[in-house]
Amino acid sequence: VQLQASGGGLVQPGGSLRLSCAVSGSVFSLDDMGWYRQAPGKPRELVAVITSGGTTKYADSVEDRFTISRDNPKNTIYLQMNTLKPEDTAVYYCKARLQVRFGEVRSVYWGQGTLVTVSS
Repeated sequence: VQLQASGGGLVQPGGSLRLSCAVSGSVFSLDDMGWYRQAPGKPRELVAVITSGGTTKYADSVEDRFTISRDNPKNTIYLQMNTLKPEDTAVYYCKARLQVRFGEVRSVYWGQGTLVTVSS
């Protein structure tokens, strides 16, 4: 099982980006998924999470600007980021809690990260 994040890049302040994270491999159950970010010199922080049922939670700093969504048949989540600010610059990581096979314990998987740079 692997998580593949994509969609990062360089964008000007006020611009938009859409990140994607796809889970590849055979998975029995895909539970909560989310996006985290880590800026240089700072700890990794939660950006947004979404449950299998679609309930969402956001960090205060991105509320009303970012939207997390998921496509369950595709085992993919998205992060639509609007009105980007320089302080949003970070490596963005996706995370998934899943069960590979029936009866096994649930485990947490991380993607490799995608860099978002907001700069003029």
